[in-house]
Amino acid sequence: MGRTVWFPGHMARGQKRLFEVVANLDALVEVRDARAPNLTASPLSERLAKMKPVALVLSRRDLAEEAKTVRWIEHFRKSGRTALAFNLRQDRFDPLKAELQRYKPLHRDLRIGIVGIPNVGKSLLLNGLVGRNASKVGALPGITRGVEWFRGQGLLVVDSPGILQARTGLKTGRALSWLGCNRAEVIGSFETCALALIVFLGGKGLWPIVEKSWGVSLDPGGPEATLEALGRRLGCLVSGGSIDTGAAARKFLESFSTGRLGRVTLEIPESPLLEEDLP
Repeated sequence: MGRTVWFPGHMARGQKRLFEVVANLDALVEVRDARAPNLTASPLSERLAKMKPVALVLSRRDLAEEAKTVRWIEHFRKSGRTALAFNLRQDRFDPLKAELQRYKPLHRDLRIGIVGIPNVGKSLLLNGLVGRNASKVGALPGITRGVEWFRGQGLLVVDSPGILQARTGLKTGRALSWLGCNRAEVIGSFETCALALIVFLGGKGLWPIVEKSWGVSLDPGGPEATLEALGRRLGCLVSGGSIDTGAAARKFLESFSTGRLGRVTLEIPESPLLEEDLP
């Protein structure tokens, strides 16, 4: 059986368009989730790095464990890559702007593209770099027809789809749903994704973040029993008092992905998440 690929046709078309214009850019910014910087990389990341200078932005630093984010940044630095971590909703982007200016030509504005897998924060970063009310400019001379740009202070950001293919595999798809980078209902169900997350957190010794927030321990009866306990705690009941495990799974995944349960990092440089190691 082949690997499962979550890559709709519109994303493939957008990716093709991106590669058509990337030759006209001075640099790229790849956005990854700070909670899983390896898992949220694209298989195309290495190809892009060979084409243009790439600055890595680790988004949602406020949802990740700070010490582990520092380890990731140092890991990338040792491999010759620049990585910066941001809360994209609150932080200023002066360090990123300064880094990108290294690639600015002498006689024109810097041209960059923002790329990443779905739902890692590309739009928030675009708004942060050029401003929410930034004006679009039309096609530039000598550039692929039909390409428009957002103008910021001293830079132009291409208005071209920057969605990259995510890593493949059913287990990887489920893990991406824990971060809000994939839709649980598309790759299976809320229940299957939530059960996998329960197993993962228990196996990694990370369940205390759930217990601290909601007072629910891992049930010795297994992940299904734990999900039912979460359902009771969250009031996910149907007529007759039965547990609505689908609703419980949805609330659990949403609370985890948005950081309501606390800061947590899913992988470290020495132990990246791989398809074969995931539940």
